[in-house]
Amino acid sequence: MTRSSLRTAALAVAAAAALGAARQDQQVFRGLGDLVRIFVTVTDRDGRLVTDLTQDDFEIRDEGDLQAITLFDNTPRPIRLVVMLDVSGSMEGNLRLLRDSAQELFVRLRAEDLARVGTFGREIVISPTFTRDVDALRAALPTTILTDSPTPLWRALEDAMAAFDDENPERRVVLVLSDGKDTGPVRFGDRYSSQFDVIDRAREDDVMIYAIGLRSRGARPMPPMIGRGGLSAMLTADLPDPGLARAALETGGGYAEIRGGEDLGAAFARVADELHSQYLLGFPPPKRDGKVHEVEVEVSRRGLDTRARKSYVAPKSPMIAGR
Repeated sequence: MTRSSLRTAALAVAAAAALGAARQDQQVFRGLGDLVRIFVTVTDRDGRLVTDLTQDDFEIRDEGDLQAITLFDNTPRPIRLVVMLDVSGSMEGNLRLLRDSAQELFVRLRAEDLARVGTFGREIVISPTFTRDVDALRAALPTTILTDSPTPLWRALEDAMAAFDDENPERRVVLVLSDGKDTGPVRFGDRYSSQFDVIDRAREDDVMIYAIGLRSRGARPMPPMIGRGGLSAMLTADLPDPGLARAALETGGGYAEIRGGEDLGAAFARVADELHSQYLLGFPPPKRDGKVHEVEVEVSRRGLDTRARKSYVAPKSPMIAGR
């Protein structure tokens, strides 16, 4: 073989190797993008965050079957956060507390985190852009509450999830603060949203919901009600919607209920601390059937509790490597 032929053969081998490497990189990228992502919060018996676990400490089961964990990361991940604040009439006495406490969350956002602020009452309003600017987030906080405003809780959560950019792969979180039960559509003709609609959308869009339930402190006392039903209504009138806890736990978030004298600001701060202390696990979906799969995360170390999403929607179309 001549020198020219050798040089040509070498160039061909190098080109083939480069092409193969490029294809391999594409396959790896597609593989990571195709993983089922699960963010996990781990706490001890005293509720303290546990952040020193390794990949070997975790097990993931999909429909009861053990899965191979192919992605593990325990470093803080960027957050896209929508904070939704209840401004229904019963929250009138909590306005100052709400404003002061929300700022405990804003100051704990990291440089790579972005947030928007929304309110729901007579209207559902969400600030226009994601930002890290604390002053801009403060400016979006409510300044007044109308005493006759309803509580369109579930519709507000659906609107919050719609506020995320579909092209952004970062972690999506909705934090909602409410003191009441959902009152349904605000106006005649508005679409009805339910707790189940919210959970289904959070599962499909990979959104984590955190919820803080607050006892009502309206400016005016509630009038007395007559009869057994009236007594029951009075006893539960200032309780947050019971569906909040389920929506949070189903999506891997957390739920806290704040009673009189407890620190709401600390509850906001706790959410920020949790979001920056979670583990990210990933595994290839065992079936690409487009169906809802139940998933369970456990740790081998005794005395620890885990919180993670309970289910996900498997992709339906077959993955074609390198395309």
